[in-house]
Amino acid sequence: MKKLLSFLKPALLLGVSALLMWYALKELDFEKMWAEFVRADYAWVLVSLVMGVLAYISRAIRWQMQIKPTGYRPSLLHTYNAMMIGYVANLVLPRMGEVVRCSILKRTDGVPVNTGFGTVIAERIIDGVMLLCAIGLTFLLEFGRIRAFFLGLFSDKYNHVEHSMSSLYWLFWVLLGSVALVLFVGLRYLSRLRKNAYFRKAVNFVKGMLKGVFSITKLDNQALFWGHTIFVWLMYYAMSLVVFYALPATAGLSWGAALSVLVVGSLGMAAPVQGGIGVYHLLVQATLLLYGVPKEAGMAYALLAHTSQTLLVVLMGVLSFMGSMLRRHDADIPLTQTKAAHHELNR
Repeated sequence: MKKLLSFLKPALLLGVSALLMWYALKELDFEKMWAEFVRADYAWVLVSLVMGVLAYISRAIRWQMQIKPTGYRPSLLHTYNAMMIGYVANLVLPRMGEVVRCSILKRTDGVPVNTGFGTVIAERIIDGVMLLCAIGLTFLLEFGRIRAFFLGLFSDKYNHVEHSMSSLYWLFWVLLGSVALVLFVGLRYLSRLRKNAYFRKAVNFVKGMLKGVFSITKLDNQALFWGHTIFVWLMYYAMSLVVFYALPATAGLSWGAALSVLVVGSLGMAAPVQGGIGVYHLLVQATLLLYGVPKEAGMAYALLAHTSQTLLVVLMGVLSFMGSMLRRHDADIPLTQTKAAHHELNR
């Protein structure tokens, strides 16, 4: 049953992505879209890929800096390899990559999974703050164009919530009562719980995770850490911008348009489907329509930007996986030789 569920979940998400892509492409003129690809200047796509590589290296350095205050010092290569393999895992099953990369770092450098996962949570919080800053800047600079888009994007959800407010109130009180009951039982039987092995393991896991989360407060070089954070997001922005120049229909768009695409594209990539497939394309196409870009050209841009970066992640992830396996194999050889030499010495 577990094997069936483990297969059905990614298959279902992939089916959702395929359905969204079909919806995004079904009314487009493929001849016009193909003409956009034919006339594209792929040198700009290559520039965006170089920027992507720099962003991933910078993220790996930043993650390594987060881990060091926890008492573990993984090498930059191991940190980078674990991160890229995790990104590939996310293309198979969303959010699985976070666990995968922490598990790999546990194997290579002994970093506990809970501690590593805590640093990943902190990383996600920081990225969320950076995205909120980008959204604020976008509203400030491009308010006239994107106001209607965001209102339309969230109005249906808001109306649904408004109509279901009574149900939400009930849900809130049920959750609050459940939390209060758990706290009451926990405090009443705390002495017994402390003797339970599973409870102690759960407490230790949470402590290790919080140690990873708050590692950013004990960094050796705060300025360098935040410098890498800003650099990563500048690269993300620049990647959105330079792909504009690859297509005639988007080559004349402003820097503000690239900021809008970065924000909306990031929201699409955060969707719980493999690599944001379908969601990213729909949102970016709709955003470019606000700037007068035809549907076919907007979809061509989305396909170029998303597909090139996805292939880059797959390539770098596969190379990292191969490198990780080779290094593990090489590390096993001296150990075997040492055991053999020790055996001969004892004889």
